[in-house]
Amino acid sequence: MTTSPKTAIILGTGLGQLASEITDSYEFNYSDIPNFPVSTVEGHSGKLIFGKLGDKDIVAMQGRFHFYEGYSMKDVTFPVRVMYELGIEMLFVSNASGGMNPKFNIGDIMVITDHINCFPEHPLRGKNFPTGPRFPDMHEPYDAKLIALANEIADSKGIKLQHGAYVGVQGPTFETPAEYRMYRILGGDAVGMSTVPEVIVARHCGIRVFGVSIITDLGGFDVPVEVSHEEVQVAANSAQPKMTEIMREMIRRS
Repeated sequence: MTTSPKTAIILGTGLGQLASEITDSYEFNYSDIPNFPVSTVEGHSGKLIFGKLGDKDIVAMQGRFHFYEGYSMKDVTFPVRVMYELGIEMLFVSNASGGMNPKFNIGDIMVITDHINCFPEHPLRGKNFPTGPRFPDMHEPYDAKLIALANEIADSKGIKLQHGAYVGVQGPTFETPAEYRMYRILGGDAVGMSTVPEVIVARHCGIRVFGVSIITDLGGFDVPVEVSHEEVQVAANSAQPKMTEIMREMIRRS
């Protein structure tokens, strides 16, 4: 079977069930792909899936890699380099994140409009890849036309979307109350441990990006709230039908 995907999806914590929407699929375990890292986080399956979403050829990563797992930034972003070589032109990324905006509630879907990179290592550090310039422009890391399309689809389906800036941090600890407040002061609306490195490399490759965060916990408010990875997965799972509906329609129209 041949396929020529132009669209890729990175499915994050608790959001991997979108893979069940893919038809005519065939998959590869990460462990069977040369030079691919292997996901070690609960909720990340570790498969590269080719197939169709609607009538569009796609490739999906069911499970991603994180800097906190001990991988280098080159390892974390290697799949995006592979996507570029496959001819991918548009990348959808999703994650679970902690909300710092007082208007947010657990289970909200936040369209990422910008990000703040707080990782201790930059994914483009080192010799420049010829996929882009040494100093790539980042005035629009998340594609404005794709954001507008998501808003239009959500309005037509009566799905509420939040919008905001995502703060990417190293992890693996969840944030302290003071850290939540600091990231909020810096301009962040949600914080998480992924996505930013992948987006930077995608933009360096000229790939358009659309990103969403599922707000799975809240922090930085008057009363500190304890959070666990299991609770994050439950909240992400509860929100994924709406996210799946929006992404499916976006890919159909793109």
